[in-house]
Amino acid sequence: MAETDNLMAISGLRHFLFCRRRWALIHIEKQWKDNYLTIEGDIFHERVDDPFFTESRSGVILSRALPIRSNILNLIGVCDMVEFEPSPDGIPLPGREGLFQPTPVEYKRGSMMNDSFDEAQLCAQAMCLEEMLSTTIDIGYLYYGKTRRRTAVSFTQELRQTVKQAATEMQKHYQRNYTPKVKPKKACKSCSMLEICLPYVQNSPKSVEEYIQNHVEEES
Repeated sequence: MAETDNLMAISGLRHFLFCRRRWALIHIEKQWKDNYLTIEGDIFHERVDDPFFTESRSGVILSRALPIRSNILNLIGVCDMVEFEPSPDGIPLPGREGLFQPTPVEYKRGSMMNDSFDEAQLCAQAMCLEEMLSTTIDIGYLYYGKTRRRTAVSFTQELRQTVKQAATEMQKHYQRNYTPKVKPKKACKSCSMLEICLPYVQNSPKSVEEYIQNHVEEES
C-alpha cells in the first residue's frame, strides 16, 4: 500500500531495518530496481494476495490482503492474511456470531533468515490490528515458501520497541527528505538497488577517476 504524507508503508519497515539507505532510496527518492529475488517474491505474493478472498475453515475465518493502519505509529499497509479464530476473549466481527481472536500471517518467498526483520514487520501488522480492533495480539506466524512451514512469532516488548523506534526514525527521515550513507557490507552484492545505491562509491575517499581506473584494472 502506498505511503501518504503522514503514514509510512509497513512493507518498508524491513527495508529500513536491513539498510536505512535502501529504504530511503525506495521510499523517499522513489527509486526501485528488480532482481530475480524481488521478482520471485512478487510472484509468490500474487498467489496469496486476493483482497476479495475470505473463507472459513473449521470455524476459523481467513481474510486475505486486509488493509491496516496505525495513527499512533504512523504506519499503513496490508496483511497477507489474518486468521480470526473463535475465542471467548476475542472481538465481535460484523455479520458473524461469536467472538474472534485475530492472528496475522505473513508470507515470505525464501527461508527463515538469521535476523529479526521479518518478525518486526509482522509485529507492526499486529500493532496496527490491535489499534484498529481494540484488542491484544500475542503471536503471529511467518510462512516461508521455500520450507513450506510456519514459524510462530511472539510479540515481545523488545520486538514492539524495535517497531516503535524504527517507525519514529522512518518518519523523521521522510520529513527531512534525508537519504543516509551506509557502510558497504556483504549483503550489498545481492541487493537489487546496488547499481542505484553505489555503496562502494559514496563512501570512497577516492575521486571518481580513481574509482573507475581501479575498477578497470580489476576487470583486466
